[in-house]
Amino acid sequence: MRPFFLKAPIKDYIWGGTKLRTVFGKESDTERLAESWELSCHPDGECTISGGDFDGMKLSSFISEHPEAVGSSFKSGDSFPVLVKLIDAEKDLSVQVHPDNDYARKHENDSGKTEMWYVISADIGSELIYGFKEELTKEEFRQAIEDNTLMDKVNRVPVRQGDVFFIKPGTLHAIGKGILIAEIQQSSNVTYRVYDYGRLGADGKPRKLHIEKALDVTNTVPAEPKSPVYGMELDGVVTQLLADCEYFNVNRHRIIKELELYADKNSFAHVLMIGGSGGELIADNYTLPLTMGSSVFVPAGTGAFAIKGNCDIIVTTIQ
Repeated sequence: MRPFFLKAPIKDYIWGGTKLRTVFGKESDTERLAESWELSCHPDGECTISGGDFDGMKLSSFISEHPEAVGSSFKSGDSFPVLVKLIDAEKDLSVQVHPDNDYARKHENDSGKTEMWYVISADIGSELIYGFKEELTKEEFRQAIEDNTLMDKVNRVPVRQGDVFFIKPGTLHAIGKGILIAEIQQSSNVTYRVYDYGRLGADGKPRKLHIEKALDVTNTVPAEPKSPVYGMELDGVVTQLLADCEYFNVNRHRIIKELELYADKNSFAHVLMIGGSGGELIADNYTLPLTMGSSVFVPAGTGAFAIKGNCDIIVTTIQ
């Protein structure tokens, strides 16, 4: 079974910009391109296959027919476990929090949301919100929301290209304006907004907040410090392990000439090109050209495949 391109659904949120169009070549009729869901079977935004034997098929339909393409532990009828996004924050995102699996399944009929961010680019002075400065009680958290002092208590972190953040469920967070990221997460669309700068939605009304649920799930102790991510260079390829948790494994590879990879029967590999001038993905004498924003699904069991060219890629697999 050959690797294939994925076409991402585009999300038009009020904080989105235009870099997904101008930098990554994403297409949409909307003015703003806030998010592209590069690997998704979630019903709120699902990829379609582009080209090859399964051209035009929804990814979920393909996986329903070929569960072995996901990995040996995946069974037909299981929920696809991960979601990969590109996010362009031209304006600040809302301050928000995500629940864990138990809470989300009980209250939302969805999965919880563990996620990680890789900062592709950031304007000078950009920052994001990552937990609290100091520990609060639940009562102090509620009071800060009610008296509009929450933003005085959050932990603001300056960011630059290459930074990595791991966001556990219950961590209060927000991407700041001027930041372009790749996000790898559990396949979930459950977000509880806590603060939204008084912005109005498309209906002219303030966007909905989810205070009571946020109070239920937020961990009000300071978040763990951001850890540096180190790279290892071998044969001209710099590899960084960005995340390794029970839901996903994520590596970034900076390739000058060639990288050899392997998709065994345990997991697919998703390849997302986030930088470089271009290249090729080659598997069993079959070649796919890679450009900025290329999103490729490499089925489990493909075996050896290679990336050639000048490429900066993020590769996601499951455990």
